[in-house]
Amino acid sequence: MEPAVISNIEFNFDPAATPIWPVRSADLAAWQAAHPGPMSAWCDSNDFTAVAGKFIRLPGDDGTLAGVLLGMGEGGDKAADYWAFGSLANALPPGLYRIEGDLSSAAQSDLADHAALAWAQAAYRFTRYHSNDDAPSGDGSDDSDKVARLCLPENTAAAALQGAIKGSFLARDLINTPASDMGPEELADAAVALADEFGAKANVIVGDDLLAENYPAIHAVGRASTRAPRLIDLRWGEGDAPRLTLVGKGVCFDTGGLDLKSAAGMLKMKKDMGGAATVLGLAAMIMAAKLPVALRVLIPAVENSVAGNAFRPGDVLATRKGLTVEVGNTDAEGRIVLCDALAEADSDDPALIIDVATLTGAARVALGQDVPAIFTGSDDLAADLMRLGETLDDPSWRLPLYAPYKERLNSKVADLNNVSDGPMAGAITAALFMQAFVSQPDRWLHMDSYGWNDRDRPGRPAGGDGLAMRALFALVKERFA
Repeated sequence: MEPAVISNIEFNFDPAATPIWPVRSADLAAWQAAHPGPMSAWCDSNDFTAVAGKFIRLPGDDGTLAGVLLGMGEGGDKAADYWAFGSLANALPPGLYRIEGDLSSAAQSDLADHAALAWAQAAYRFTRYHSNDDAPSGDGSDDSDKVARLCLPENTAAAALQGAIKGSFLARDLINTPASDMGPEELADAAVALADEFGAKANVIVGDDLLAENYPAIHAVGRASTRAPRLIDLRWGEGDAPRLTLVGKGVCFDTGGLDLKSAAGMLKMKKDMGGAATVLGLAAMIMAAKLPVALRVLIPAVENSVAGNAFRPGDVLATRKGLTVEVGNTDAEGRIVLCDALAEADSDDPALIIDVATLTGAARVALGQDVPAIFTGSDDLAADLMRLGETLDDPSWRLPLYAPYKERLNSKVADLNNVSDGPMAGAITAALFMQAFVSQPDRWLHMDSYGWNDRDRPGRPAGGDGLAMRALFALVKERFA
């Protein structure tokens, strides 16, 4: 996985490329003093003051483009400041560019990495259904003469960037694909293709075989669809390495079941497999980086449909762990399919279980679209992920596994109900439900994610997105590498 060009990035540094100088407002005068003549005068005549995100093209003596100044405002010391490179990538004319100045130094390598990532992400397009789309495809293979390309500084972590691009684009493509072409079978096919690419092994349990293999909860949720439910199980790495298991919610479309969603509520439900897409993207990053872990990925892939054999409110479902679950609401199906997968993940006694799910609207009310909620029994695990998320501008925020709320999941006819007895703290009670299926909460991290960008931002186009995926990768690398 070492192409010369990926997306709009070239991995071979070229000193002849057009320079880009990221400059803070406070440093602009010093930059002009170091570059007297036409370029400095051009800044003055255009009233360029290095406002964050603003840029100016600098003319050379012969009228050609001599360079670009990118304003960083009063910032320039955090990853978040360098998303501006995402806007720049789409605004500059085709050609080859390089980062000049302090950002190309070894001391600034982390910020250079983020600038390159933002530039690369700007190339993403989902054009599968556009019959007359002239936009670049995003992979850089056939479009290098149509886009502004960035050659990486020599201090940039090229392999890590390749993995981040691959994982991000994979997650986005999977989420953006409508359910008509991304059902349980297609999601399994994507996982198998990823396994084949990296020499991993994949096993898929389909339909009634789920009952034979004791995954009754997954089967119950998915049985009403004409597209059979399944459990995807991918394994990679050496058996004696620390065990890391990723679990992703793969509800490929959620009607709400018999507790039917509104029309508006269904509009984005192709993204209800965003957790599965995120863990597959994360797995791609881990395998590309060859991290020393024994990786396992478990994805319960279903479609929550309405039919005569759909599971009903009031039904009592069996689970792999042996606990019984009363169905209080069929639109809280994600936690039901995940409980079987979590029980299986737990049976391996891994060093860490990470599950990602587009699980509750309550998490979005609490934290908004951009910040996934995290739950864990480990203070250190939560603190590390939030620290890394702040460093990488890939945030998440911890909510409590508040034990007294467990009683809200009590059932008179089963071990627990899949929903609480009231409207409050929905994200917490959902996490408490899932905690019942793991034996060591201090080795478990649950992420309740939106899996989507509602608006275009530099380097972060509207549509599907594996939120906090880069921070999760950094956490895994820090713990196990």
